[in-house]
Amino acid sequence: MNSDVLNTIVVTADGSEKSLVDYKGDVLLIVNVASKCGNTPQYAGLEKLYETYKDQGLVVVGFPCNQFGDQEPGSMREIQEFCTTNYGVTFPIFNKLEVKGPGQAPLYAKLTKTEPAGDISWNFEKFLVGRDGGVIARFTPKTKPDDPGLVSKIEQALKA
Repeated sequence: MNSDVLNTIVVTADGSEKSLVDYKGDVLLIVNVASKCGNTPQYAGLEKLYETYKDQGLVVVGFPCNQFGDQEPGSMREIQEFCTTNYGVTFPIFNKLEVKGPGQAPLYAKLTKTEPAGDISWNFEKFLVGRDGGVIARFTPKTKPDDPGLVSKIEQALKA
């Protein structure tokens, strides 16, 4: 199990740095998101998961990415406004980053090396990270937030 995910610095939507170690003790659902994707309606389900489980320690974490079909071309302000206006998103949306290739963000370099290892295939790929920072599971972009397998894994992680 890869437990160094929390030892990663990410950039917030306002451009400041934040260590994921601030989330130690929480369960994270890390998702690369986009506003103009066929999977974009998953924002509603991700927000519902966050609302349902945040008091038990779940934090949904969105990382906008424009590497797939130019589906996240907007500025951070536009992205945040889109998420709030259209889906009522209250979970943290971080700064845009690259999830694959030579410019791959350090967080995604770590995530994609955990089993099952491999590149991110599209927007809305999901990684479930346990309270200890270890990756518990990886879900494909087509796995919807209300998928019973995903929800079950989240509930198991919250009980651990």
